[in-house]
Amino acid sequence: MKEIFCKLLVIGAGPGGYVCAIRAGQLGIDTVIVEAGKPGGTCLNVGCIPSKALIHAAEAFEKIAHMAGGKDPLGIKVPAPTLDLAKTVGWKDGIVSRLNSGVAGLLKKARVKTVHGWATFRDGKTVEVETETGTQVIRAETVVIATGSAPVELPFLPFGGPVISSTEALALSEVPEKLAVVGGGYIGLELGMAFAKMGAKITVIEALPRGLTQYDAELTRPVLKRLGELGVEVMTGANAKGLSAKGDALLVETADGKNAKIAADRILVTVGRKPLTEGWGLEQIDLDMAGKFIRIDDQCRTSMRGIFAIGDVTGEPMLAHRAMAQGEMVAEIVAGHKRSWDKRAIPAICFTDPELVTAGLSPEEAKALAGEIKIGQFPFAANGRAMTKQGEDGFVRVVARADNHLVLGIQAVGQGVSELAAAFGLALEMGARLEDIAGTIHAHPTQGEGFQEAALKALGHALHV
Repeated sequence: MKEIFCKLLVIGAGPGGYVCAIRAGQLGIDTVIVEAGKPGGTCLNVGCIPSKALIHAAEAFEKIAHMAGGKDPLGIKVPAPTLDLAKTVGWKDGIVSRLNSGVAGLLKKARVKTVHGWATFRDGKTVEVETETGTQVIRAETVVIATGSAPVELPFLPFGGPVISSTEALALSEVPEKLAVVGGGYIGLELGMAFAKMGAKITVIEALPRGLTQYDAELTRPVLKRLGELGVEVMTGANAKGLSAKGDALLVETADGKNAKIAADRILVTVGRKPLTEGWGLEQIDLDMAGKFIRIDDQCRTSMRGIFAIGDVTGEPMLAHRAMAQGEMVAEIVAGHKRSWDKRAIPAICFTDPELVTAGLSPEEAKALAGEIKIGQFPFAANGRAMTKQGEDGFVRVVARADNHLVLGIQAVGQGVSELAAAFGLALEMGARLEDIAGTIHAHPTQGEGFQEAALKALGHALHV
């Protein structure tokens, strides 16, 4: 094969990589992107998109099952539903396929050359790609590493057989009768709640005193309440120890030091994700590391001139939209634009039931930074739209400086609050003060009114609570 020469080479076509390549192509930069799998990376193929499809299906099934029980206050009665999970997964796969094609089409439209295969660094400007037709050598002026992340595997619970990662969980053809979830973080609880709604008996094993520890206890309280309603057992302060001899149970050490055996058809391990730093020739180049991640500056430059890194491989927060923002910025830097980025306004969402959204600083973080703060909190139990959607659990909370009312953080928990993430992020990005949010007319009746009311509450004159 002839060698390929280009101005920009992007390794990895996940959210960060493909956005970087598309933007570079729009800016007239000669760009090549290398991907071993399908375009879209973990997020599109085995992460964000398919998990939300499964969560939606689970919500629909549970809602109909509740109506079939004759206890629905809306007065709707239907026969008891059944679920064909294989068909559900087929529907999910169709969405993924459409988005795969969409990303490929956008890359082509931006005149980006796509090379399918596994890239390995030969040196800081050259990679070899193992393709179906042989080895392709690519030389580039600038390289962007966007290799992403993978599920963490526990040495005493290796993936295989009944032990699965989130990837396999999203491709099951049948709902497990009993599912043990190792790890009470956002991935474990999102999928655990979804399978509970489909009829599985769920047991969550969490080593820490509570689940969802990246969020404050007040914010997660409605989620923990809902877990109980769904019959999900959460064992906190407990540690998974391995698989039973027959492979039909999870061995656990409980909080009081006793041994327990949790019967399970499947064991879903969701103890985090690790950056993909192996297998692509990191040892052939000289990059400074920040622990297990690649160290970058505020422009995503690594310690080697001409090499950038974006997305999960560069550390927390490991979010697709963070990677996308980094990718767009890097493309513009390569094109000669002046750009930098700031992660303070990045929203994070947990798609449990109810959903969680955070943007900016928590009350504790804000107090540590600014000293005296103001907090305004508005409950959805006082919101008309939440009542009509049968989603009264939860609240919106705004955190601001006490002296100048600059908003430092916004949090919410409630049904459908993921759609408020854009408003929260925009308020922080624009440097909003409490008066800006309170003075913005919010449409009625919407859950977004809770945002305005929380700001009014912080100012001392809430209208509806």
